Amino acid sequence: MKKLLSLLLALALIACAALALADYPLTLTDQAGREVTIEAQPERIVSGYYISTSACIALGLSDRMVGVEAKADSRNIYRLAAPELISLPSVGTAKAFDLEACLAAEPQLVILPKRLSETADALAEFGIPALLVNPEDDALLTEMILLIGEATGESERAQTLCGTLTAQLALCAEMTAQAEKPTALVLGVSDYLHCAPGDMFQSTLLEKAGAVNAAAELTGGSWAEISYEQLLAMNPQVLVIPAEATYTAQDVLDDPELAALDAVQSGAVYAMPAAFEAWDSPVPSGVLGALWLASELHPDVYGREQYASAATALYETYYGFTPDEAAL
Repeated sequence: MKKLLSLLLALALIACAALALADYPLTLTDQAGREVTIEAQPERIVSGYYISTSACIALGLSDRMVGVEAKADSRNIYRLAAPELISLPSVGTAKAFDLEACLAAEPQLVILPKRLSETADALAEFGIPALLVNPEDDALLTEMILLIGEATGESERAQTLCGTLTAQLALCAEMTAQAEKPTALVLGVSDYLHCAPGDMFQSTLLEKAGAVNAAAELTGGSWAEISYEQLLAMNPQVLVIPAEATYTAQDVLDDPELAALDAVQSGAVYAMPAAFEAWDSPVPSGVLGALWLASELHPDVYGREQYASAATALYETYYGFTPDEAAL
């Protein structure tokens, strides 16, 4: 009940926020604590981070984007919602950012992950404002969306989007509040002897879906490597496979080393839908990862109809396409 009240309070705060358009010049504090001044509403935007690119699409900024992160052609959500992004110049990755390509795009605003602080400082020397974002939990995701919205003059849409996400989570939490919460594990992308510890965004996905992270005691902000023995000792009742995993649910079910797991014996090994984007990551549609899992774990109280309706509404309203029902 406390969590539901917190979600409803957050929704109320968002609803009460000022909706006035930004006055430029505008000085904002980004998610690395840096003060960034934006002289005029940016009409040329570069995003060097898939997470912020997805947020830009949801905020209706696709037509203002002039550069994106590498491998844009591998993102299903771009093909579905903003195919024009696929042909934009690549500015590389967080590990190998292409500063020259970014400058060539002549951006008026650049959005980067927090770990590219040196790149942001380099851009500032060229007079280009760069926002660093770090959406590592629900509160920070909301903060990122509102920050980008304010920087680009899209505060009203950003606040409406955050209100939608909060309302959907509140409804799911209310409907599953009395349901029994199974222990669950989000397995790694590269192999299933990695899992999400308690500090990762994926752990909050489990909580929102009405489950308990079997690896909550593990620490760290990245995938934790585990042994068969550790996995068997955790003995989760549910296993969740990320959308971008390089293995299948059948691979897990067929591994004789895992035959004794409760999740394997009951067949509760679920592969997250992969047709849209990685719902276990902090993108606006990441809320759908929790709603999808809730519909798998608690179909009697939060069924597929509620989840599919939420997914359809989110993608139609903020991404401009109707998702294929079968792909959900």
